[in-house]
Amino acid sequence: MNYATTQYGLAQYAENTPNSTDIEKYFVDLNKYVPPIIYKNMKAIYDAQGAQLGSIYYYMNDLINQCFIDTATWGLTYWEEEYGIETNLNYSYEERREIVKAKMRGQGTTTKKMLKITAEAFSGGEVNIIEENANYSFIVQFVGVKGIPCNMQAFINMLEDIKPAHLAYSFKYTYTNWDYLDSKNLAYNNAENIKWDDLEIYN
Repeated sequence: MNYATTQYGLAQYAENTPNSTDIEKYFVDLNKYVPPIIYKNMKAIYDAQGAQLGSIYYYMNDLINQCFIDTATWGLTYWEEEYGIETNLNYSYEERREIVKAKMRGQGTTTKKMLKITAEAFSGGEVNIIEENANYSFIVQFVGVKGIPCNMQAFINMLEDIKPAHLAYSFKYTYTNWDYLDSKNLAYNNAENIKWDDLEIYN
């Protein structure tokens, strides 16, 4: 683990330093464990101890979360280091998790199935890989999500790492067109009365 990576991790941890509200959720009420008369006379001490126990439970839970990609935050730095991924703090946690998952799935020999599951890790939806062997290329078709998926540049970077060097590739996206909307009885002559929010349900 190099110094720069450690600094990234510390910066991420600082961003996730819990506030008092976070820790209060883990507060241990010691009132239920001692007689009322004792608790009443020593309330300040028991409340302080309950807060300290709550802090311990909070940090234990937070540490466990870093062991799983889907819940890791500041610990993503160490996941990225493990798979040789450059840490980019400009990406959101979700985008960074997608990159780590795709890198995990992209280990080993590149196959059509491996390309498919790697692409699906980024897009969050179904993907088809269309082979064009005669042209030494393939098409990544996103069918489970409409439009261009988020974090495409990171996916392209990953694709360049795992695909065979001699293969070219292109992308095919799915969009909602006007003919489809018209089939839902949304006539063009009524377009001026339609808002984008009304069309969103057809995506």
